[in-house]
Amino acid sequence: MSSKLPIRMLADRLLVALDKDAGDRRSTGGIVIPATAAVGKRLSWARVEAIGAHVRSVEVGDRVLFDPDDRSEVEVRGEDFILLRERDLHAVASERIEEGQTGLYL
Repeated sequence: MSSKLPIRMLADRLLVALDKDAGDRRSTGGIVIPATAAVGKRLSWARVEAIGAHVRSVEVGDRVLFDPDDRSEVEVRGEDFILLRERDLHAVASERIEEGQTGLYL
């Protein structure tokens, strides 16, 4: 995305892209569950594309867990993104793992 259009996020805002595998999923028994199936309140994972200056716990490239009901969508040059505030995140999955940590912050 950064090669197409430079975007500077403000304050505690994040620009994220939904994971490619956010559609259909498979149960442990091998049954395919379509993305449109109602399964209670299910959180979604997304990849962070840009962050604001006041974001403290997230870096570009991290995966974040959020409630898909609390989102704002935006299209930038034909690609769909989601705008979130850092406080709306439930967890961060990071490649930056320090000694004795799991890499998942809840």
